[in-house]
Amino acid sequence: MGTRGPGAEPGIGVVGLGIIGSQHVERLADPAIPARLVGVHDADGAVTADFARAHGVPGCTELQELLGQDGLDAVIIAVPSGLHRDLTIAALDAGKHVLLEKPIEVKVAAADEILRASRAAGTVLSVASQRRFADANGFIKRLLESGGLGRVTSATVEVPLWRTQAYYDSAGWRGTWAMDGGGALMNQGVHLVDLALWLLGDVEEVYAHTGRLAHERIKVEDTVTITARLASGALLTFLATTAANAPPPIRMAIMGDRGSVVTLDEQITHFATIDGPQDVEFAPRVGEEARHSEVEHQQRLQLLDFLSALRGEKPPLVTAEQARNALAFIEAVYESGRTGRPVRPAPVDPSA
Repeated sequence: MGTRGPGAEPGIGVVGLGIIGSQHVERLADPAIPARLVGVHDADGAVTADFARAHGVPGCTELQELLGQDGLDAVIIAVPSGLHRDLTIAALDAGKHVLLEKPIEVKVAAADEILRASRAAGTVLSVASQRRFADANGFIKRLLESGGLGRVTSATVEVPLWRTQAYYDSAGWRGTWAMDGGGALMNQGVHLVDLALWLLGDVEEVYAHTGRLAHERIKVEDTVTITARLASGALLTFLATTAANAPPPIRMAIMGDRGSVVTLDEQITHFATIDGPQDVEFAPRVGEEARHSEVEHQQRLQLLDFLSALRGEKPPLVTAEQARNALAFIEAVYESGRTGRPVRPAPVDPSA
């Protein structure tokens, strides 16, 4: 299903009105975003009614009611991860485009069902992975594609975060396998998993240790360490934790036989090649862009990328297939953590 015609702003509905869903609603209410909010839906009827009144749009008590709204072209789904499959497939079956919050699902088998529905629908399906839209990460992608570091030999990713016990206690689904799908890696580290695979390519094998070290009343890990062998032959180490109080910056380092690059919180702090240190400068954000935080800026860029895909201008930067492969990496990590053995991520199901 396409939008209503050349120049028409697509109508978007938001499913799930928690912290992330409410951010999507506010983004769509911004006149600078070329889309219209046409309805909202949440399992909590009172929350739905409040958002509907605040934004002057229908508040739908059932998903199918939202999907039947006049002028609805797409939905943004921002519900607990374990609910993604059924809601996404329902939207795709209704001929709607979908921007799905990360991760795509909590099980690869469920993700494959989503992929099958997406291909049958022929609509756009993208998954939130906004870190690809950081200036530094786009530069590194182009650098690697041009061979600027030579052959990549190794990489390290560190995602040290802190989540309080109150964070996990704030909702019954947090820290559960059924709804959260995992802990520090699935919920928080998935953004850097996606980024690492986008930059470095497929992973052949992972070996992992997982632990629950600083939190109570959760079923999932709050710390994980991973070693991985990439299809290219390069080696990757990866740390994700929500047990790092007063955490240092998120760090990524990529090393090749002709140079290396390091980022801290998506700012390049080191870039050198066989020719010596290299300078990198990015154009400063101005006007409307300058008002937003870096994370909000990246999220807006992904929304604009999704809207561009709806208009048929180009495929979305983040595809559902890529999101599925990030999930396969995580699922393999959890299996390795349970069994103490190296594990290969599940290959793509040819029927998906």
